[in-house]
Amino acid sequence: MTLAYWCVLIAMLLPWIAASYAKKSGGFGSDDNHQPREFLAKAEGKAARANAAQQNGYEIFAPFAAAVIIAHATENAAQFTINFWSVLFILSRLGYFYCYINDKSFARSCIWGFGVVCIIALYIAAI
Repeated sequence: MTLAYWCVLIAMLLPWIAASYAKKSGGFGSDDNHQPREFLAKAEGKAARANAAQQNGYEIFAPFAAAVIIAHATENAAQFTINFWSVLFILSRLGYFYCYINDKSFARSCIWGFGVVCIIALYIAAI
């Protein structure tokens, strides 16, 4: 399995990590497990922002995973190139989560844009 495929696995796990952080920082208890989405919908502050980061992680996952798979499938991109953009994407997601949770909106938006550039670069490499 290539490093880029490992990055797809990591990208899949990151929203769950954000959700766990949202629940922990929001005071999630065993009683809240009956309606966890309702609990997160009422979250405030860092918990709410972590939940939003979780949701964005799900939204961006499919384009990233598809780009990695397509870049591999076409066999037009060098493995180093696929790995490079995939690792940068994961680093961008970590920065995005950090900025979102800590309410650094401008940096968050810039980092999100860089993550999209990484995805586009993977598609271009597949050409």
